[in-house]
Amino acid sequence: MLPRSLAAAFLALAALSACTTTSTDRPAPVAQAEQPAPVTILISIDGFRPDYLTRGVSPHLNALASSGVEASMRPSFPTKTFPNHWAIVTGDRPDRSGIVANNMEDESRPKDKFTMASDDPYWWNEAEPIWITAEKQGVRTATMFWPGSNVAWGGVKAAEWPYTISNGSRPSDWAQFNEAISPTQRVNGVLDVLRRPADIRPRFVTLYFDEVDTTGHINGPDAAQTTKAVADVDAHIGELVAGLKALGQPANILIVSDHGMAAKSNDRVIAIDKVADPADYRIVETGPYASLAAVPGREKALEAALLKPLDHMQCWRKGEIPARFHYGAHRRIPPYFCLAETGWVFQATTPAKPVTGGDHGWDDRAPEMQALFIANGPAFDTRFHPSPDFTNVDVYPLLARLLGVTPLASDGNAAALQGLVKP
Repeated sequence: MLPRSLAAAFLALAALSACTTTSTDRPAPVAQAEQPAPVTILISIDGFRPDYLTRGVSPHLNALASSGVEASMRPSFPTKTFPNHWAIVTGDRPDRSGIVANNMEDESRPKDKFTMASDDPYWWNEAEPIWITAEKQGVRTATMFWPGSNVAWGGVKAAEWPYTISNGSRPSDWAQFNEAISPTQRVNGVLDVLRRPADIRPRFVTLYFDEVDTTGHINGPDAAQTTKAVADVDAHIGELVAGLKALGQPANILIVSDHGMAAKSNDRVIAIDKVADPADYRIVETGPYASLAAVPGREKALEAALLKPLDHMQCWRKGEIPARFHYGAHRRIPPYFCLAETGWVFQATTPAKPVTGGDHGWDDRAPEMQALFIANGPAFDTRFHPSPDFTNVDVYPLLARLLGVTPLASDGNAAALQGLVKP
């Protein structure tokens, strides 16, 4: 890369030379504009079920799918937002990454509780995300939202105000999540960083849309409002594609979702206090699954209530959760875990108001929980068809290969998507 002053002089000289003629009066050749190297763009459409593509309202997504590679991708369990976004960018399932739920506790931090607003690196430091690995290996990255991308990864947060974080790392460019930042602003943010000079232009960018998930929660997956949200986010994908074309910026685009969505209803509610005595337990989380801790000394009573055949649900001690879920070893998972039948939800007690809309968190093999996967760009072999059982942790080694970085050991299987990238 030339120093800026020298580069300016070179350009001025080239411009001057273009205005002169050779001894044969032929115009001097004009230097061709630099062709940018392909950028890798990872896009999450939260809560987007693969079958939403069949609703006839997503021409841009369907075009990317038809001219690229499209598949249904199995999420990690539990099928929640933060565990699955972290699985995609670390290659580690929740049991290994430490992001085991959207809401969780840690016995070493008895006064704290993790929520989706938590940015203390303590909760995140057990699995290194791809943008940190890339930055360490000289690949510049930028994140226009992604759960965890605002965290100073690897850092330590001071216990007292002003809670300074020391020794943490983030992408070269990142933004603090705010729902008020519109999808168009998010797309423009991505396009803006790609307009930069090559020395500060990122080679890896993330983009996140939450509208489909939010609308699905409120109205349910089959509602007209959810279909409209699909159409809206598709239009913004179209804005991105058009913007990349206008910039002359080639891109390898991966579009994924973290999970699907299933309808819930008032007649499919399991009141935990009707299953067990509230004097025997403390609830950590409810919804499609319930996680609980026993009141000290009441373990046997709680197990007698939970660890038996029950309608529309099944409960386990954390160490006895079936192996296929790859879940139950991490210290942040409560001692007792109950999973509801798809469409059924746990609440602490009989709900006081109607239960409507949609949710996620159920069995990762449930059809309604499957996630979107689209790959489109010059690096991809469109003849490739992913295995029906590939999972979202397999995206991590794919990202590393696209970026030319050495990945960390992870739960991801590099062979699962090996044939997707051209030799």
